[in-house]
Formats: sequence, C-alpha cells, structure tokens
Amino acid sequence: MTEQKALKRRVRARMARTGERYTTARSHLVPADRKADAPAAKAVRAVPPPGMTSDDSMRSSTGRTWAEWIGMLDAWGAADRPHRDIARWLNRDRGVDGWWSQQITVGYEIAIGRRVVGQRSDGRFSATATRTIGAPVEEVMDAVLDENRRAAWLPNAPLTTRESKAERTARFDWEGGSSRAVFWFEPMGDTKSRVAMEHERLPDKATTDEMKAYWRAALGRLKDLVEG
Repeated sequence: MTEQKALKRRVRARMARTGERYTTARSHLVPADRKADAPAAKAVRAVPPPGMTSDDSMRSSTGRTWAEWIGMLDAWGAADRPHRDIARWLNRDRGVDGWWSQQITVGYEIAIGRRVVGQRSDGRFSATATRTIGAPVEEVMDAVLDENRRAAWLPNAPLTTRESKAERTARFDWEGGSSRAVFWFEPMGDTKSRVAMEHERLPDKATTDEMKAYWRAALGRLKDLVEG
C-alpha cells in the first residue's frame, strides 16, 4: 500500500471515530514537518458571492464587507462547520442581526462552493428580496400584516398567516404550506425602513428564479403603496 493510500485509510478511520470532516481529520494525522513543507493553498472566494447583496449594503448594515466576513469565517474554521453553527456564532458572538447572520452564512457557503445560489443547507431552494422604503417600520409592517392593505400590493396571493414570536417578523404559509414566506422589518431611523423576505422550501432553481422576480416586483408595489 502506498504512503498516500495508507494516510487516506487512517483519515477515514479517524472520521468514523470522531465524526470530523476529512480536512479536519487529516490535519491531525499529517506530521507537522510535512505541513510546513507543503505549499500554502490560497482559498479562492467570490466576493461578493454571486446572487447576494452588494458589498455596500453589507458594509452599511453589518459594519464589514463581504471580504472581511469571509476572511473572519475562514479563520474561525467555518468551512468545517454546519450552517446552524455558523449563523449562531455570527449572531451570538459577533452581534450580527438574525436576518443578516443568515445572509452572511448563506453567502459564505456559496463562496466556498457548498451550495448554489438560492439553495438552502437542506438541499431545497429559497428566493429572497429586499427593499428600502421611505416610511416608519411600523407603517411597513402594517401594510404586510393587514390583510386588506396587503391585497392592494399582493393581490390573490395564497398566503395564510402563521404565528411568529420573533420581533418585527411576519410568517406565512404559501398554498397551504407547500412553501413559506418570511418577512423581516428593520428600522432605519424614524422615517425610513428596510423590508427583507425569503420564500422558503421551493423545489428547484427554476421555481426559485420565478419567485425571486415575483417578490422583487411585489416589494416594489409595497414601496409605492406605503410611500404614496
């Protein structure tokens, strides 16, 4: 058996015993002198990740650029951690708002090739859209939560309201629960706010692209209604 095959066998044995990923398990087995002699591999990251919010929006909302977040996550070891742990670390340890912690996590996973644009960690897809609106956050929330007002910018939408305990969040079932729509509302002063939404549990990328266009247009109508 060659040295390389023997190493792979030892790595897999350690993975089975510890539950570690291949890269992590291998790092514990490769001698330190061989690591030092190996050429440094430079990770290639798309910044900003394709299909995600712009670098300017990321900086203004979180205080850091995509490159800074991706570099920080790389240093923390996010490439070997599941989606939930990354989002929790960003939220609890770095003070990133819940919606933005999810955005950064998804963007990071796209950047390292773990998922494609629109795909969630469970393999399903989701469509997202955001809009900044020149109105207080309470006014924007009311236009989404009130069924009569919502019909003015989202006519005939098959939405059923779900209970939500999270502050400034609205949740809906779509078509009886085949998928779900979640809205987050963020104040940006007394007369300006941002609404972000995610349509979850979509079956494929084609449906995701279709719903992304749908929600972008819908949030445009919401903006016109509230500001008008």
